[in-house]
Amino acid sequence: AHPIMVATTPAALAQHCELILISVSRDQDLLDIIEQLLPGLRADNIVIDTSTVSPDTARQAAAVVSTTGAEFLDAPVSGGVEGARNAKLAMMIGGLPETLARAEPVLQTIAARIVHMGPVGSGQATKAVNQIMVAGINQAVTEALAFGEALQLPMDKVIEVISQGAAGNWFLAQRGATMLQGKFEPGFKVALHHKDLALCKAIAEQLGAQLPVVEMTLIHYKRLIEAGYGEADTSALFRQKQELFGVKP
Repeated sequence: AHPIMVATTPAALAQHCELILISVSRDQDLLDIIEQLLPGLRADNIVIDTSTVSPDTARQAAAVVSTTGAEFLDAPVSGGVEGARNAKLAMMIGGLPETLARAEPVLQTIAARIVHMGPVGSGQATKAVNQIMVAGINQAVTEALAFGEALQLPMDKVIEVISQGAAGNWFLAQRGATMLQGKFEPGFKVALHHKDLALCKAIAEQLGAQLPVVEMTLIHYKRLIEAGYGEADTSALFRQKQELFGVKP
């Protein structure tokens, strides 16, 4: 058995741990945790945030951490519940390469792929790219499967053959069968992806652009949240696609 110490406060945790991993839901949550860690941080600490927040928030957190001499990495992940459970996550890192080199042996216990993207904030910027792509894949897969269902095709065979072709993707393989069964257990929650896409929208607006897939998915997710599916897996979008063909789930 391994002795496990339980810290009563974040500051106490920082005093006893060289490397600190954070995973929270929202930007302000991260800043609050950093503030609570602050009294216990010292120069040899590394603070690693695996949440999905804005690049600006990551830079703000890093600036606060640096006042103690400690180091900060933004390290958002992708791979879903399955990736976390099987230690197969993809991790995109922002921060100093030498800080990553120190932390990497620990990160390798949860991630199969660890890629340094640049200075602090770069990991979160890469995650924003990921979240936009995830939205587009969700739109395409749910719409296509609802279309196939309306054509009365044997959908198990549809998934089998398409998964092996040019349209094959992780979401189809991992969520196709369950969404057709009306099962939407997270997974990745609708409400959290909605939050992430709102961040993506704000970043795009700073660049003077609008992103149609993001705008559309935000609207669709808002409807799902209002219908009580905020805590459901993002594949619950399939319900709205079925309605296009007159199906009332």
